[in-house]
Amino acid sequence: MAPKKKKQQEEVEESLIRIAIVSKDKCKPKKCRQECKRQCPVVRLGKQCIEVTPASKLAFISEELCIGCGICVKKCPFEAINIINLPKNLESNTTHRYGPNSFKLHRLPTPRAGQVLGLVGTNGIGKSTALKILAGKLKPNLGRHDSPPDWTEILTHFRGSELQNYFTRILEDNLLAIIKPQYVDHIPRAVKGTVKAIIKQKCQRDNQDSVMRTLDLSHVADRPVDKLSGGELQRFAIAVCVVQQADIYMFDEPSSYLDVRQRLVAAQVVRSLVDGSDADQIDQRRSYVLVVEHDLAVLDYLSDYICCLYGSPSAYGVVTMPFSVREGINIFLAGFVPTENLRFRDDALTFKVSQTAEQVSDADRLALYEYPAMTKTMKGKGDDQFVLNVEAGSFTDSEIVVLLGENGTGKTTFIRMLAGLLASDEKTRAEEAGEDVDPFSVPSLNVSYKPQKIAPKFQGTVRQLLHKRIRDAYVHPQFVSDVMKPMKIEPIMDQEVQNLSGGELQRVAMALALGKPADLYLIDEPSAYLDSEQRIVAAKVIKRFIMHSKKTAFIVEHDFIMATYLADRVVVYSGTPALEATATTPQALLSGMNQFLAQLEITFRRDPSNYRPRINKKFSVKDREQKASGQFFFAGDDDDD
Repeated sequence: MAPKKKKQQEEVEESLIRIAIVSKDKCKPKKCRQECKRQCPVVRLGKQCIEVTPASKLAFISEELCIGCGICVKKCPFEAINIINLPKNLESNTTHRYGPNSFKLHRLPTPRAGQVLGLVGTNGIGKSTALKILAGKLKPNLGRHDSPPDWTEILTHFRGSELQNYFTRILEDNLLAIIKPQYVDHIPRAVKGTVKAIIKQKCQRDNQDSVMRTLDLSHVADRPVDKLSGGELQRFAIAVCVVQQADIYMFDEPSSYLDVRQRLVAAQVVRSLVDGSDADQIDQRRSYVLVVEHDLAVLDYLSDYICCLYGSPSAYGVVTMPFSVREGINIFLAGFVPTENLRFRDDALTFKVSQTAEQVSDADRLALYEYPAMTKTMKGKGDDQFVLNVEAGSFTDSEIVVLLGENGTGKTTFIRMLAGLLASDEKTRAEEAGEDVDPFSVPSLNVSYKPQKIAPKFQGTVRQLLHKRIRDAYVHPQFVSDVMKPMKIEPIMDQEVQNLSGGELQRVAMALALGKPADLYLIDEPSAYLDSEQRIVAAKVIKRFIMHSKKTAFIVEHDFIMATYLADRVVVYSGTPALEATATTPQALLSGMNQFLAQLEITFRRDPSNYRPRINKKFSVKDREQKASGQFFFAGDDDDD
């Protein structure tokens, strides 16, 4: 039996290849004793498997000599090394590698003229790298970073696939590609001028006025770009792309900073690049459109087909073959690729509507806490002012109330009023009148508040911040298993807070908010900066924490899938953004969603396999049927793509 087992093990090892990843941020050869090299058994045999010289800025690991023992991974004091085994058949499909011991991308998405290709995957998995290659801004080196191939060899590598024709067109026709950047908050550093002037300067399709009107940019036409909010910058960036004449349009996260209505409008504008029937859009039917999007409802709505990306963030990424929209997103959520018989995530993700929301009526709820009707007037520039009217409401323990509304309708204002950071008009008048008793105050509860915008001022590491703010919670076994591990706080514990990315900051802010002992948790946009998978994990963490601790949470959320998963009840905002709005009393999920979607004139159906919400195409049969019956939310199941 022993020789047979040894032979089987050798066959398994032959079928695998190893990649060694050395983190540029963490590897510090001058600050350690080169434990990786000293403890490596291959080095001890006299072979140069790991090389670290006094002048080295990074350790170098030979993937050919590495035996995959993992000793260097365990011994590295900075946790800078990662050794990963991959199936050997992926080696022939390597598309690009940035350098030795660095990120590696396998395969590429396949764009099709006149259709929208959606890309879905976690952050750091290679989506932006794929866009750069397909835009012609990065030449694929097929994994040979030391001796890059020429274009003849690259075309031979993709021979027989649609990508061969695509790259041939890029080389021969000199296709023009336009990319809408991921981080729109960096735009003011590179672009100066007013919104109207820049869009007019870039316009090549004579659609400037219609695009600005559709994307609601008319009221900021004369405003300088550096004075725009996040949502306005996002819509401005989309407009600049759409008014230009190009062969390849790429949109990297077009829904960031936008509310539900704006996300749908942005999706319709992107789809107009391939759906347009006007004379000036005939040529656009041959354009390639690619979209990277983490809001799965929006991705579902605007895509014609999907490519999933899986792998290990910052180590390697693999692109799947194209799937239909429904099948592709369901594969990503299931964590299993049937065409490759490969599982890339342990747990499948489903979106059953809250049992509380389905089974408990408002009459059966025990109103433990109540807040009164309130009004808040916010002064703007000049004579401008915004008025928020809040209807009286109540909430109970073990309940999540989601606030639904467009940007500028006062959701954050209401959250800040509950947190005691803003005083209502009634409370202000009572204080001015010298009244001792304030009948308009919210019940005196301990409150934990996660703000919408996170601007870190703390000088130190994440560990030091957690120790200062939530000393007891972050080492408690229950909190570690329920919050710290799922939110992946441990890998960034020793990083400087000032150096964290947007997604890492968001996860730390969530841990800080949930780690503070409180009766009421107020969380403003927890999905911002998070990728699709992290959003789902964050939603599960919040729901589990609130249910187990028997507390209450008020959450502002624009990601519709996350909002419907979290909500036990909803508060719906109606009115005119930035002028006047009304917040309803908390109401049942189904009635509240129906009211909110009726305002937006959008209908949703439910996927039968994982129950995720899917937006009906405008004027489709299901859209018309649901609007006629008044069932805007989850009327029946979806059995076709």
